[in-house]
Order: sequence, then structure tokens, then C-alpha cells
Amino acid sequence: MDKLGAISMFVATAEHGSFSRAAEQLGKTPSALTKAVTHLEDELGVRLFERSTRRTVLTEAGRLYLETARQVLQRLHEAGEEVSQLQHGLHGNLRMTAPLAFGRSFLDEACAGFLAAYPQIRLRVDLSDAFVDLADAGYDLALREGRGDQPGLIARVVGRNRIAICASPGYLARNPLPVGPDSVERHDWLLYRHTSLSRLQWWVEKDGQRFGLSHSATPRLESDNYDLLLANCLAGVGLLHVPLWSGAPYIADGRLVHLMADYEIDPDAFGPQILAVYPSHRRASGKVLAFIDYLAQVLKARGLA
Repeated sequence: MDKLGAISMFVATAEHGSFSRAAEQLGKTPSALTKAVTHLEDELGVRLFERSTRRTVLTEAGRLYLETARQVLQRLHEAGEEVSQLQHGLHGNLRMTAPLAFGRSFLDEACAGFLAAYPQIRLRVDLSDAFVDLADAGYDLALREGRGDQPGLIARVVGRNRIAICASPGYLARNPLPVGPDSVERHDWLLYRHTSLSRLQWWVEKDGQRFGLSHSATPRLESDNYDLLLANCLAGVGLLHVPLWSGAPYIADGRLVHLMADYEIDPDAFGPQILAVYPSHRRASGKVLAFIDYLAQVLKARGLA
């Protein structure tokens, strides 16, 4: 029996939880799948499924075998794509995940330009602030803020994550108190709520001295959605910690004012870099590397490299 075909049928059965549903998906008969899985079980000397008239459930051995089987099929698929691309150029699907705020700030431009440059590639971009396990979720690539030492991942720095304190001209006109280390607590603040971030204190550095500052005791607005906070900052509601990858265009056209510009603002738990990461157990395909290179060029052109 075709070993790879049998492995594919085993994986499909495990994912659908049923020989009949997997057979329908693959365009085969349930008996063909049952025969293929039985052949694997005989070869391995263990049962991969516990079968009954009502359900088909993986055994412990089946769960162990499934993890490796998926990796084998994925790597063969990737190898086939790369061999094909040697002759036909970059093509196929590229699936990535990134924080919500990256989409509007620079990823929309990067995707449009990349798709124009590589017309045979199809992108799927899922935006979420939740942490995503790349291997489990099947992503080729993730964009993150952080440091390049994330376990189990290969990371390439594509840009810097520098922070600015910003407010709109309208807010500053209504609140003329200068913004400095001694007065920040007396201003209205917009706070981004995230499990990795402290709401109590943030750090600044000037002339080699680093010290902590606090927000106002009660923020005017807090949210787990950065775009909502940015819109309210532009509308004059209060001060906001703004990553320059997001705020630079608004500072340049005068819609935001960069406050305490002579201070270096600590990038806190997110880290000082914008990273493109992919699982360390998988060699990056040509299309992944091409997108990373393209994104790095976009950020460099914006002065964010």
C-alpha cells in the first residue's frame, strides 16, 4: 500500500473524527480509509484509533503519530512547492498573523505592494492581539513586537518599536499645562489594556538616567483596542503612548504632537523590535522570505528600520 497515501488518510480521519466524513472529504470510500489505517496499525504494531459504532477516537499512540504525520505531510507539501517555484516562480498560499494595529499602520500597504510584485501568491492575513501558536494554528509567518530570542521560533528584525507620547493640538490648547515628568499625572490619559503591560508605571531615559513615571490615577479612556485609542487621541481626548510605526504620519502632518521628545520612552514588555517569526522546525520557504524582505523595505522607507 502507498505509505504516504495511508498517512494522509489517517490524518484526515483524525481531523474529521470519522472514517465516513474523512472519506467524503477525500473522495474515497470509508472502506478504503479503514484498510489504509489498519495497514498502518499492523505495520506499527499498535492501534491508532479506538473504534465503536458511535465514534472514532485517537489512542495515545495515535495522538503521538498524528503530530509527526502532520509534519511529514506539511514538509513534503512545502518541498513540492519550492521545487515547483524553481521553474515557475513564487506562487501558492501564504498565511500569516499579526497584531490588529499593524494592519492599518503599515501591513495594508505591504500586502498590496507584495501582491502586485508577486501575482501568483495568495495571502491570508489574520489580525489579532491574542498570542497565536504558529505550529498549532498552521501559520507560515507571524509579525510581532518583542525581542529576537523567542523559544521555538526563528526571528528576523524588520523594524524598530520606538514609543512616543502624543496628544492632538486641540487637547494641548485646552490643557496648556506643559507635559513633563512632573506633570504627566495631571493630564488625561488613554491607556491600552493588555495582560503584558503594567498599568501603574512606565519608564523613560534622558542623559543616561532612567526613572519611572506614572499615569493619572484614573484614565480618561482605556481599551484593549489600540485603533480606538488612537482615534480618540486624534480627537483630542487625552495623551497616548504611540508606537512610531503607527504615529509617525500623524506627527509629520501635525495631527499629533510628539511630547517629551528629548526622552527615550521604554518600549515596555512588547520589546524594542518589530519581528517576523516562523517556527524553528520549519525551513522558511521562498515566499516567506520574500514577504519578510518586502516588509523590511516598506518599514525602512518609512524610517522605521
